[in-house]
Parts: sequence; structure tokens; C-alpha cells
Amino acid sequence: MESIQQSQTITVTTKAAEKVAEFMKQEGNSDLFLRVYVSGGGCSGLSYGMGFEEKPDEDDSIIEQNGVRVVVDSYSQRYLKGANIDYIESLMGSGFKINNPNVTKSCSCGHSFSTE
Repeated sequence: MESIQQSQTITVTTKAAEKVAEFMKQEGNSDLFLRVYVSGGGCSGLSYGMGFEEKPDEDDSIIEQNGVRVVVDSYSQRYLKGANIDYIESLMGSGFKINNPNVTKSCSCGHSFSTE
């Protein structure tokens, strides 16, 4: 396990960190890690995923931001360099939003993307 270099850091906004803490409380475990990953799928080729883990895997990098410990596997790291995780609440709905500077194209539904 390693820490991602500062230039590659994923940023977690205060609002997203508060929501993650709220979900951890619902899970009954405030020691969880937030896994953020990229997998193949969707109309543009790649999609994001998020979930809780009790411990990181051997090839994971760990980032701590605003009290949230984020783990990213080695495959996903290259797609998530410089990404920002936020939590949006609007009339159209609420949820986590990943703003990723590596995305070159995304689908109209906003659930998948591609990079160079």
C-alpha cells in the first residue's frame, strides 16, 4: 500500500466527506475506507464505482481528505489522477459527482466516460 503523490491526489470536498461519514454511521462502522474505482462498461467505455471496504488491498493507494480515507486500486489510479469527488443536492436529485480532468468524452446520460 502506498500513498498517491500529491500531484495525483483525489480531492474529496467537505460536503462529500460529510455524506460519506453519514453513510458510515448508517453502516455502524466509522473505520471504513471509501473505495473509488473505474471499471469497463457503459456506452463510453468506462464507469465509476464507489463502496466501503474494511481494509485496503495490497495494490491500493490510500488518500486521506477531510477525514475520509479513500482507497484506489492500481488500475483505477491512472484514470482518477486529479479527480474531485463532490456531493450534489438539487431538484433533479442528489448524489456523488466525480469531476475528472482526464475525461475526454462522456455519454449523454453522464454515467460513463472515456479518456485518451
